[in-house]
Amino acid sequence: MAVEITKRQSPEELELESKLARLAALESELAVRELDLATIRASLNSFEKTYLAIVGKRYAELDEVRAKIAEAEARLKPHSKEAKEKATEARRCAQESASAAAQVDAVPETAFQPSETLKALYRQAAKALHPDLAGCDEDRARRHSFMARVNAAYEAGDEAAIRAILREWDSAPESVHGVGVGPDLIRTIRKIARVEDRLRAIEDEIAALKASNISKIKAKAEEATAHGSDLLAETAAQIAGEITAAHARLEQLERGSKP
Repeated sequence: MAVEITKRQSPEELELESKLARLAALESELAVRELDLATIRASLNSFEKTYLAIVGKRYAELDEVRAKIAEAEARLKPHSKEAKEKATEARRCAQESASAAAQVDAVPETAFQPSETLKALYRQAAKALHPDLAGCDEDRARRHSFMARVNAAYEAGDEAAIRAILREWDSAPESVHGVGVGPDLIRTIRKIARVEDRLRAIEDEIAALKASNISKIKAKAEEATAHGSDLLAETAAQIAGEITAAHARLEQLERGSKP
């Protein structure tokens, strides 16, 4: 009669099992929060491009006219230090506005709205490639490179690109690693600590993004849309009126400065 012998797990093996379960749960949470962060960032980037195209260019035009007004007033008061400083500051503001508006290539046709498939692919990639799961500096650098490509593909809404990146990762020789209870336990503990650190950093970054000016403007625009109005179009129209008034003021000053 055969006697079945059951091997008891060592304390190290039991601890490793517990830590691996903890790590698996954290990896899932990390993938979700990385997705949340990437979605918020992409959504704000998309809205900012729309904002700059519709409103930012109007502000740039207004700031340019205001700078010319300040410069004209400084010419009329050649001995006024205050007028010169005001003109210098107005020109600086105009240059900043023009620089921001110049970054806009085109207005996105639609706001960033990732599909459920795209989100699922991103979570899968984050769980597989996340740099905080690296075992060494070389592995971390390689993961950073892969995740940068995943983030770019996600923002572009390119599901095929993310699938291709995952296939490339899975087929790479570097993805195969040896294991051992002692070293594996240490690696797992360190991975848990890194993942927990990254989760805290993500929360801080999400909070900062939500507190940003562009996020507040986006929230107001969405609220206006829900009530049937277009905040950006209304703001652009208001600025257009200010531009007209500023041009009139500039013409008045230029006439006054002529001998």
